[in-house]
Amino acid sequence: MNILIQRTVMVLLAVMLLAGITSAQGEKKYETPILVTSAGQSADVTLASMLFKRANLTAKAVAQAKAGDLDNVKTLVVVPGFSSKGLGAAGISREDEMKRVKQLLDAAAAKKIPVLMMHIGGKPRRGQQSDDFCRLAAEAADHLIVVKQGDEDGFFSGIAKATKKPIELVDKIADAAKPVAALFQ
Repeated sequence: MNILIQRTVMVLLAVMLLAGITSAQGEKKYETPILVTSAGQSADVTLASMLFKRANLTAKAVAQAKAGDLDNVKTLVVVPGFSSKGLGAAGISREDEMKRVKQLLDAAAAKKIPVLMMHIGGKPRRGQQSDDFCRLAAEAADHLIVVKQGDEDGFFSGIAKATKKPIELVDKIADAAKPVAALFQ
C-alpha cells in the first residue's frame, strides 16, 4: 500500500510539473519594440499609440504596415475599424486593405510575433464594413482589449471564447492603458 501511495504521489507531481511547463510555454510574452497598425485605416491607430505613451511604452505606429515592417518587432498591435475616409486618404481599396492585413498577420504568425488586438472605437467602429476587419484581427490575436461599447452584442467576447483567447473589456478608451501596461510588465 505504501508503494502504491508513493507511485501515485510521483505521478501526480509529474502531471503537475508538466502542466506548469505547458502553461508557461503557452503564455505569450509581450515585449518591445512594438508596432501598432490599423486594420481598416481608421484614426483609432493614433489613439492606440497615445495609449501606449500613457502606459510609458514606446510604440511605432505605421498605419499601412507590411510584413517588412516586422523586422526587429517583438509585439504587433492591430487596431481594427473601417474608415472609408481613411482608405480614400491612403489611396487603397477595402479589398487591398484586407489583403494587406492578412499578409501582415500571416507574417507575424510565421515569425512567432505575438499579436495584441485593440478595438477602441466602440460602436462607431462596428458594423458590416468594420466587422470583417474586426474578425480577422480578433481571430489572429493572442490577446484582445476592447472598449465595452464595441462588444455590446458579444461579438469580440464570442470570438475570444471560441478561440480560447484572453479578452479584457474596458469602460472607455482611456481605461485601455492599464491592461496595456500590465501586458508589458
